[in-house]
Amino acid sequence: MAAILLCGGASRRLGQDKTQLMVEGSTLAVRTAGLLQRVVETTVEVGPGTSGLPATLEDPPREGPLAAIATGVDWLRERDHTGSALVVACDLPRLSEQLLRFLVEFDSPGSVVPVVRGRPQPLCAKWCQRDLDGANEYLALGVRSLQHLYEQPDVRLLNESQWQHVAREDDFFDIDTPADLQQFRLST
Repeated sequence: MAAILLCGGASRRLGQDKTQLMVEGSTLAVRTAGLLQRVVETTVEVGPGTSGLPATLEDPPREGPLAAIATGVDWLRERDHTGSALVVACDLPRLSEQLLRFLVEFDSPGSVVPVVRGRPQPLCAKWCQRDLDGANEYLALGVRSLQHLYEQPDVRLLNESQWQHVAREDDFFDIDTPADLQQFRLST
């Protein structure tokens, strides 16, 4: 099992680099990298290198999360990793090691994507080899939406009842806007 940490977003809606937001004495990027390193052997950051992990940049940059995933997959394949990988966005300040371990250990031949309030969470999910390789295939077809990945027939969508014993809905809270940041700061 490997992991791809997505740190390359422009943070346009937030207005500041979300990877550098401080949570529990660390930046979001460093905190999330640490969580991933505790649950998988190989982890790569797709972004400018803000997490302390080995990093690779999208080429061209800022093409969205599907392109970032494809870049991370390419990096892993170049290092002979051909299995599944967690894909995690760096903007989840309440993400827990327990949730990540649950995803890694969840017994399923295909990808595993939690669902929160009816919305799949593809950027906090375990993706199987076939679906990871599909990211490049979709990009070649001009597709940019992650929806095409999680609508594959072998993707296991996990509703709240399947993950709530290891995580809370808050584990999936992401910071995208100033209002999200304010809400996070008020609740900590």
